[in-house]
Amino acid sequence: MTFRKKLIYMSAVALISTSVFAITPEEHKAAKAQISADYKAAKTHCSSLKSNAKDVCEKEAKGREKVAGAELDYRVEASERNRHKLATAKADASYEVAKEKCDDLSGNAKDVCVKDAKAAHVRDIEAAKVSEARHEKNVAPEVKAADVSDAKKEAAQKVREADYKAAVERCDSLAGAAKDTCVANAKRTYGM
Repeated sequence: MTFRKKLIYMSAVALISTSVFAITPEEHKAAKAQISADYKAAKTHCSSLKSNAKDVCEKEAKGREKVAGAELDYRVEASERNRHKLATAKADASYEVAKEKCDDLSGNAKDVCVKDAKAAHVRDIEAAKVSEARHEKNVAPEVKAADVSDAKKEAAQKVREADYKAAVERCDSLAGAAKDTCVANAKRTYGM
């Protein structure tokens, strides 16, 4: 095969592969309508529930709607920005649901639940940031390596701080020497 034929062949393959995964305006409109319909159906289902179960159901419905929208955006344009938006939407949706579930608890148990939810959210958001740095395009390899390294260090620090706060919150249910020991162990474990 000559160079010209190879070039034509590769161009045709690229065109076909992009058109296979591309989404038409009609498909986009239909997908948006389906997301909206799914959200309305979920909200209708939630209206039959009572108290916090209803609130949790509504947060789950809203989270699914946001994640579906972000997934659609990623299908339309598979960019790193949209991949990051999708990961963030998933993390935010999980966090909102977890936080709402904590409302069934009270006192220190509720506080611990909220801190654990926050720690999981920080972990997911920071993982998305590291992934974004790792997949960044148009950056010199040595600069990219430094950016990924910095993102990993920053993520590790933020995750450690969130985990530490959750651990210290667990210590609040204790008193006296037991609480002091618990806090000291948390500081040692998380390097604070």
